[in-house]
Amino acid sequence: MVSRKFAGVAAAASAVVFSVAVPAASAEPVSADSGPLSFGPFAVTAKGAFPTSLYSHYFNNPTATSAQPQPVISDPVTHKTYPLELTNPDTIPKNDTKDPHLLPPQASSTKLLEAAFQQVLSIASNPVFGSDNCQRCQAALEVGKFLAMATPEQGPALAVRLCDHFNFNSNCEAQFGIDALGGVVTQVIANADVGGLDGQMLCQKFVGGLCPIAPTTQLNLTGWFAKPKPDPLPTPKKPSGKRMKVLHLSDLHIDPRYATGAEANCSGLCCRANNHNSASPDQVLFPAPRFGAYTCDSPFSLVTAALSSIPILAGTQKTGFDFTVYTGDLVSHDSESQLSRDYVMYTETVVYDLFRKLLGSGPVYAALGNHDSYNQAQDAPHSLGGKLADQFSWNYDHVAALWKHEGWIPQSAVDLARAHYAGYMVRRQDGLRVITLNTDLWYSANYFAYINMTNPDVSGMLRFLTDELQDAEDAGDSVWILGHVLTGWDGTNPLQNPTDLCDADRFSPHVIKAVFWGHTHEDQLMIYYANNATVQSAESAQLAGWIGPSVTPLTNLNSGFRVYEVDSATFEILDAHTWKSDVNSFSQLDNQTALGPTYEYEYSTRAAYGANVTGWGANDPLNGTWWHLVTESMEANSTLMSDVFNGFQGKESARTEPCTGNCVPARICYMRSGSASIAKQNCIPGFGSVQ
Repeated sequence: MVSRKFAGVAAAASAVVFSVAVPAASAEPVSADSGPLSFGPFAVTAKGAFPTSLYSHYFNNPTATSAQPQPVISDPVTHKTYPLELTNPDTIPKNDTKDPHLLPPQASSTKLLEAAFQQVLSIASNPVFGSDNCQRCQAALEVGKFLAMATPEQGPALAVRLCDHFNFNSNCEAQFGIDALGGVVTQVIANADVGGLDGQMLCQKFVGGLCPIAPTTQLNLTGWFAKPKPDPLPTPKKPSGKRMKVLHLSDLHIDPRYATGAEANCSGLCCRANNHNSASPDQVLFPAPRFGAYTCDSPFSLVTAALSSIPILAGTQKTGFDFTVYTGDLVSHDSESQLSRDYVMYTETVVYDLFRKLLGSGPVYAALGNHDSYNQAQDAPHSLGGKLADQFSWNYDHVAALWKHEGWIPQSAVDLARAHYAGYMVRRQDGLRVITLNTDLWYSANYFAYINMTNPDVSGMLRFLTDELQDAEDAGDSVWILGHVLTGWDGTNPLQNPTDLCDADRFSPHVIKAVFWGHTHEDQLMIYYANNATVQSAESAQLAGWIGPSVTPLTNLNSGFRVYEVDSATFEILDAHTWKSDVNSFSQLDNQTALGPTYEYEYSTRAAYGANVTGWGANDPLNGTWWHLVTESMEANSTLMSDVFNGFQGKESARTEPCTGNCVPARICYMRSGSASIAKQNCIPGFGSVQ
């Protein structure tokens, strides 16, 4: 493995607790003269006791080691005080019956006639029909469509009965009833072209892969861009010689229902009082440690320990970060029947408040993750019309108001967020524009994304992004883009058509300087090339997409975060520093309050991968070209992928699987795949994760 030494870190400071003095932070701004920035100690061990001063009131004793703290949370936007029953690990609900679960309006007889006619035409012209199960699936969707349009209240009932008959789920009512996804499924079937591409992809994704994956639709960009790409490109901005510190957090997944001592060795989301090991239902095999486990989301204790450690490790206690990017997923991985709007809003309120309290000054620019919605992963396009167009506005309004309440975005960005699915643009005083996106709109698990799939931008999200990029180009500004569900890598998470349209070529590298994603929980990276990656070379590489490590340990990973060194004029990334905490050691911290988790420095990106990249100065950016050269080094020396990259991808978790054989060329291919289409066209499938 590569050396973990980096500037400003003394080897003697390998383990400290908060009560031990650490090097004093400079009173100057975070930006510094040319050269690597200084940071804090090599590692920090958090206090074992929960910081009770964070909240003025609790439902329980927050100093106990036998249970997670349950603070009394008051929402500054709704002025509601959330009840204990919302997060009590001993009373997890079976179904949310409080929130509205909307259904589409009943169609008129004229509309039914026209829809029937159009669907017959679609079935007759679709080339996939024949004597196979794909035909049967789409024909069944036709029946469901007209039931959904004529008597929408019966849509969920049909979904439940079909689920029970074909044994799609062990609890069909909890999955597809009106109090779960039944309303969503009914809306989608009522609005989708189930005899065409929409139906084919619904059958492929949600009904056991009965239809083949459709190829990416040929992209027609005629009229999409207001202006052609400048030729020649504008003269690049000169580096300032000063560096900013920017924090990247992702996938916190705080679990306020985490039950210390519950079963941590189970299937599904563990560390819950209602989830046991099927082989030992009456006796806990592995008690959930107070600070978390590999099969569980983040307890309050882990979240506060991580966030408290970050400013010390980054050396920003007095200065704060220049800013923070958060790439989504605040909410725990509860099953659908245990979620509600209140649970989502509670989590949003808690986490953003903790960011403000524990990270210090500097704005946080946040994107919504697929779990930051209710129903989970669902977000509907405004093009549905009527009351269905705004059925998720409660969430966009709430987070926009919270971001304004925390002082992170101006009113102009609040207005954009409310109109664009919580996506917005902020133009900072330093000339950088940060654009956030709601990537549920291209996420493969979002049922609504299967409506009118021949249009790659049904929601208008990519129209919003393109227009904002054009404005930035006209003004001579630089842009960072952040979202949750990544556009490419192994191609398993997003849909092909929208990510194919999400073309970085037009505005790179003169406008877009970097892109940031989350979702996978793993430390990964993608490269975006010119001309949709038809040629993959150092010359055609234009942009890097950074996929941030998660704070949550779920899926057998260590907990981690990253800090970027960024030139304050060009907004290019000059280095990236990643820290991690060994979740495998957390059980040793139980039954005491002296010590909490230790977060330690894992690696410098430049030091880890740059040794074989020639002609690259210390102040040259880690851009798409640099990363392509890194992939060439991996092709020449496979251990750079199999040992170094693979180890970091899992944050050096004890449960990381080795990367051997086809894994090495597959991962290099994923790194060169900026969209799902490129990955599916070029890469060996099945090696995307270290698990």
